[in-house]
Amino acid sequence: MKVSLAVASLLVINTEAFVPGQSSSFSTKLSVVDDKTEVREYFNTEGFNRWNKIYSDSDEVNSVQMDIRDGHGQTIDKILKWVSDDGDIAGKSVCDCGCGVGSLAIPLAQMGAKISASDISDSMANEAARRAKEFGIGDDQATFYTSDLESVDGKYDTVTCVDVAIHYPTEKMAEMVKHLCSLSDRRVLISFAPKTWYYSFLKKIGELFPGPSKTTRAYLHEEEVVRKALEEAGFKVAREEMTATNFYFSRLLEATK
Repeated sequence: MKVSLAVASLLVINTEAFVPGQSSSFSTKLSVVDDKTEVREYFNTEGFNRWNKIYSDSDEVNSVQMDIRDGHGQTIDKILKWVSDDGDIAGKSVCDCGCGVGSLAIPLAQMGAKISASDISDSMANEAARRAKEFGIGDDQATFYTSDLESVDGKYDTVTCVDVAIHYPTEKMAEMVKHLCSLSDRRVLISFAPKTWYYSFLKKIGELFPGPSKTTRAYLHEEEVVRKALEEAGFKVAREEMTATNFYFSRLLEATK
């Protein structure tokens, strides 16, 4: 779910993407359950059809969706370059949380990594598995299954979570980051839509021009919160990147022990 989402880390103005984050008098737990339900239902139905086209070579996308495809692709390429430059991923275990249609998991498997990839959406996880098979990647090399992020367990060399945090409420972000760290023996790669005055302003503008199909909430996150959670979990940011197109904004951090 490369918004599946924050896709993402995506702030789409006057399009069909995400509902902006909203204040609520409900408890944090209830809010998270509501967000999970919305995300799961959306990406198992119309959201899957929409984002499956965006994360493919389909020509059935508009200019905004094409821009998002390009931005997400840039983030994936930056991760793959880091991994390629390190030259040590072959045979290592990688847990890709919120794998979407396999945009990152599949090329990592092709580089020799042992992949365990999950997504909250059955449709997304199944599509990722289908694409992997098309590339000749066997079940011994990569497994795809359905799970929310909090339920993922095990220990892996590298844990990735790309364009997923946009679905996590601000008050749950630190907890989510620490959970990712608990799964990793060495490295965590995470991207998120950064909360800055400029992106917050764009988000407010987007609220004034809602798209025709409102779906899931979208959350921006303060980079300081993410960095602090990583440090408290025993990780230190080693590399960082920023990808910004017209409709896609994603801060990428690589943290290592």
